[in-house]
Amino acid sequence: MSDSEAAPPRLSRTAFPAPSAPIRIVHLGLGAFHRAHQAWYTAHAHDADGWGIAAFTGRRPDAAEVLAEQGGLYTLIERGPDGDRDEVVTSLVEAVDGADTARLVELFRVPELAVVTLTVTEAGYRLDDAGRPDLADAELSSDLAALRAAIRRGDPLEATTPATTLGRLLTGLESRRRAGGGPLAVVPCDNLPRNGPFVGRGLTEAAREVDDGLARFVSGSVAFVSTSVDRITPRVTEADVDAFNARAERLDRSPVITEPFADWVLSGHFPAGRPAWEDAGARFVDDIEPWERRKLWLLNGAHTLLALAGPARGHETVAEAIGDPVLRGAVAAFWGEAVRHLPAELETAAYRDALLARFDNARIEHRLAQIAQDSDRKVALRIVPVAEAELRAGRTASGCAFALAAWLDSSRSDAAGDPRARIGRLSPLLAGNAGFMRTVMTAPKAGDPSLSTAALRMEDGTPVARLQ
Repeated sequence: MSDSEAAPPRLSRTAFPAPSAPIRIVHLGLGAFHRAHQAWYTAHAHDADGWGIAAFTGRRPDAAEVLAEQGGLYTLIERGPDGDRDEVVTSLVEAVDGADTARLVELFRVPELAVVTLTVTEAGYRLDDAGRPDLADAELSSDLAALRAAIRRGDPLEATTPATTLGRLLTGLESRRRAGGGPLAVVPCDNLPRNGPFVGRGLTEAAREVDDGLARFVSGSVAFVSTSVDRITPRVTEADVDAFNARAERLDRSPVITEPFADWVLSGHFPAGRPAWEDAGARFVDDIEPWERRKLWLLNGAHTLLALAGPARGHETVAEAIGDPVLRGAVAAFWGEAVRHLPAELETAAYRDALLARFDNARIEHRLAQIAQDSDRKVALRIVPVAEAELRAGRTASGCAFALAAWLDSSRSDAAGDPRARIGRLSPLLAGNAGFMRTVMTAPKAGDPSLSTAALRMEDGTPVARLQ
């Protein structure tokens, strides 16, 4: 092979000179979304050279192994409707196997550590709906018992092997407590309402199960920040990697594909400081709840509806599903109900228009099967609250009923059986409303080939086609 035909260099901090910022952020849950979102925001802060991230994987070490070979560098591919924009993100300075407890406790002892961010999915926290640790979970109980024993015996924490997010986070915080470390902020970035207090309650109660001293440290030295995060980031396939490297100036075994849009709303206190994320467009607000509801209901709720109803109509991606007039109408009906319970200052009309444009972007292959995972919990967070609010207002919640009917019909729902009982596990209010249950049971089937938007109407009889 001649020099002119030589393969491009592998992405590294030598091939792409980039200084490593000091580690002041630890992230748990290294994945594509973290790299498209929090790491990207950190890289775009004006003080990025002072805020390096060490990110730990969850169950598998694969991502850490590949990224470690690249010095933490990766290419972010912003895939718009008309083309791609590539950017090498430099804020991730260390990628670590989540099972590496020794490195975890070492980093938590660093006095300069100021922020711990989390992306572990809603179910990954192993908390019940009230935010209490699920002590019936065998792995979580084992992690707490092992940490309890290590504290009582004074054993080195490096010898423990926590497998859960709460177990790893508490192990890190115990390391910081032993070292006399100062306060820091924990920032969950998952789709949970009021995720800061929710995770804070769970972590504090888990700490009480372990040791009173650790519980006092968590209560007194850890601030919990609530967030609303938004950036569609589909899984990257081997074909995506090969296609990128066929045109790349530097070979990258772990690029991330995402949309141009990004949004981050935060509310809370950072006792040891934070990057200037607002430079990249992050917003800091006093009351995050309306922003959470807007994102959970309008974006995530629509995603869940499409993921449950789309496959029955032969669709595999969000773009395919939203291009189906019936499903576009069903989303419009659900949105029409949801926006009644959102403040006008959130500019929901403009947000919905932007969402449709994002959903229509067929170059982002956001697969419905990915969104449909853990659908019971997602329905409970994204659809049920809107339905309950509509019923309390004296309306039928027919848009929500269509989504719940699709959930009942979907093979992804955990258990077959009585629809009232299944809905009752999510909401006694909905299951106890005979009129709503009739609406669910008589809702048009998503897979019915004769279904049209004429069958989907709002409370006042307005056809949903007029709402699009």
